[in-house]
Amino acid sequence: MASRQEIVDYIVAQVLGSGAVRSRKMFGEYSIYCKEKVVALVADDQLYVKPTEGGRAYLQDAQEAPPYPGAKLYFLIPEDRWDDAPWLTQLIRITQQELPLPKKKPKRSGTKK
Repeated sequence: MASRQEIVDYIVAQVLGSGAVRSRKMFGEYSIYCKEKVVALVADDQLYVKPTEGGRAYLQDAQEAPPYPGAKLYFLIPEDRWDDAPWLTQLIRITQQELPLPKKKPKRSGTKK
């Protein structure tokens, strides 16, 4: 089941205080970026935040689940916490600070063989 755009838009609006936040649609689901790092996924209209030690300490009783079959475990954030913008913003900020910068992809050459 693909996630709804309005759910993603709401979550992004809630965490704008974290920094440069945006979403990107991928295969019917969405990645949420903060300062160009993927910090969360929205899959089946549920919010999954990448696990970090700081995030685990902040959540204290983190529920974990895979966002899709075969995926690594992420923190599953209950829908009733989405309305608490300061809380959710802090979680995204903590997550973003602990994640490494994405690796640069090699440039493709424009020549054909």
